[in-house]
Amino acid sequence: MKIIKTNNKLIKLTLLLFILIKPFSSFAQDNTLSKEEVAEGWELLFNGIDMSQWRNFKKHDLSDKWQIANGTMQLSGKGGGDILTEAIYQNFDLRLEWKISLAGNSGIFILADEAGKQIYSHAVEVQILDNLRHADNKIASHLSGSIYDMIASPSESHRPAGLWNQVRIFLNNKHLQVWQNNVQTVDIVIGSGQWNTLVDESKFKDWEGFALSNVGHIGLQDHGDIVSFKNIKIKAL
Repeated sequence: MKIIKTNNKLIKLTLLLFILIKPFSSFAQDNTLSKEEVAEGWELLFNGIDMSQWRNFKKHDLSDKWQIANGTMQLSGKGGGDILTEAIYQNFDLRLEWKISLAGNSGIFILADEAGKQIYSHAVEVQILDNLRHADNKIASHLSGSIYDMIASPSESHRPAGLWNQVRIFLNNKHLQVWQNNVQTVDIVIGSGQWNTLVDESKFKDWEGFALSNVGHIGLQDHGDIVSFKNIKIKAL
């Protein structure tokens, strides 16, 4: 009997140590907000159950190729179309996680509008890419976490395809900051001299209206490849 009691104590002690050592974040349930986040003004853009806060670019509904799969918002294949939030935002803190398929490509848009022909006509894009396999990996500013064709992300922010990546996009009075996997990839003021120089050196040089809006939708790109998103939340500033 004493041996049984001793073993029970050891089991309880082991469980207690496991709870204390295990990172708190690992207990968090996907696509939910804590009481503290709700009090701070955070809002879920995907609750793991429906995609009611999203629609296709220049449409009122959402393609059935954008699906809910295992608690993620997933583009299941080519033809789903680019999507954007119903709401528009000016100053915000946006956080999400993404996972790209092998040789896949996608993107996160901010300040998107529907005045142009495409969702990217006027929007700024934070790139999503399989940096190892996709053909568009020859230019540093085309790798994941970059401001597409303008600002290259550092290599320490990159993870292989098939793994989840955490992204934070913080925009306040045109001051844009981006982090990927807890590594800062962008720190610039949209419309500043530095920004304008980068635009002039990019493919967007002659794109009328590019990044000129003060407000816009959050968008996600259909580049023809399977991509998944979860834990999409935003706080208006």
